[in-house]
Formats: sequence, C-alpha cells, structure tokens
Amino acid sequence: MNLLLALPIFNTLESKKEKAFVFAYLFPFFTILALLIDSVYFQKKYFDGRMLTNILAIIYFCLFFFSAQSYLRKLMFVMVFLSYIGELIFCKLLGMYAYRTSDIPFYVPFGHAIVYASGFVIAEMPFVVKNENKLKIIFLVCFTALFLMVGLFLNDIFSLVFGALFFVLMKRKKWQNVYYTIALCVIFIELVGTFFKCWTWVPKTFNLIPAVNPPMGAVFFYAGGDVILAKIVSYWKDKNEIIN
Repeated sequence: MNLLLALPIFNTLESKKEKAFVFAYLFPFFTILALLIDSVYFQKKYFDGRMLTNILAIIYFCLFFFSAQSYLRKLMFVMVFLSYIGELIFCKLLGMYAYRTSDIPFYVPFGHAIVYASGFVIAEMPFVVKNENKLKIIFLVCFTALFLMVGLFLNDIFSLVFGALFFVLMKRKKWQNVYYTIALCVIFIELVGTFFKCWTWVPKTFNLIPAVNPPMGAVFFYAGGDVILAKIVSYWKDKNEIIN
C-alpha cells in the first residue's frame, strides 16, 4: 500500500487542466459511441460489441487519467473500485436495475469514473467558475423542476424521494456546482444507456417505489458516493503525508 501511495502518478504537481477539458468536452460523443456499440440494436444488426466497448472505455479512462491533476487521478482510481462495489449492491443485491446480460459489464466501473471525472472537470471550466453563483440558482431551479415534473407527470416517485435527498446532501455540501455538473453527466449517460437498452431500471424499486426508466433521482447515489469517495481520498492524502 505504501508503494502505491508513493507512486509519482498520484503525486505529480504538474497542472494539465487544458488537456482534461478536452476529455470532458468529448464525454457526450464518447458516451454515445461506446453505448451504441454495446446496445441491443448493435448486437442484432452486427455483433456483440461489449468487448469493444470494454476496450474503448479502458483506453478513454487511461487517457483521461493521465491528463488529470493528481487529486482527480486519485478520485478516478478509487472510483473504479468504489463503483464496482456499488454495482454489486444496487444491481445485484437490491435489483434496482439490470444490464442486458446477467453479468456486470467490465467497462461499467471505468465508465463511472469517466462520468465523475467529466463532471468534476466541467465544474472547473472558466465559464462555470466565473458564473458560480448564478449557476447555483439556475441548477437549483432546473433540478427542482426536473424532479417535480417526472414525479408528478410520470409517477416517478423514486425521483421525488431521492431527488429530495439529493437536495439535502447539496445543502450539506453548500450547493457546490461540481455536484450539479456531475449530476448532469449522470443524467446524460442514464438517458443514453437506457435508450440503447444497455441497462434497464425496474418499474418498482424494492417492489414498492414507482420509477421510470431511467429515474432522475439516481443522481443522489452519485452524490452520496462522492461523500465516501472524498473521505477515502482524504485518508489517502493524510497517509501519504505521514509516509513523506
């Protein structure tokens, strides 16, 4: 563990924000391409493209990882393992959603890290930083409207419940825009993934709470996961300082 903490790739002081911005900009295009290849449509028309998506996701993750600053590298690295644990809990144990095959795709944990990193980098873009306070208001209004609309018009009680919990967490985190930008990336990948039928959310979570496919309230689990992620990386930082 000490050797891992001391690796230069996790402790570099070199700033590469401009390179990381490129991967954040490309996130929507990469998401559509990768999930299209893993889609039911692609499988029926051409071949099962999951292995190709796995390879693309790993390559994209590595390129993004080495373009990021050391702190984001730590977040991405830990996110891969943390998200896999989350998949085992929410997909396999709780059965909240299911992939088009019985196995959890290999690309998924890397995909979670890419989603998280993209939202993280977007929050650091000059436009977002410059208009921080204005965007906080816009995000609050838009996400409130989103949760209410899907809840009232689509009977997505899941999003009403977990959307409310998302705002509770946002208040605790002082309404930082990074959680909103990550949430936007989550919503985008959920819409694309379910459209291509790479995965499907169950109509009633826990056989009790009605949900649409996909439920917008799923953003809460990313925000909640970030709390755990930040604590792990904080411990990593403290441990590394002790070693040095």
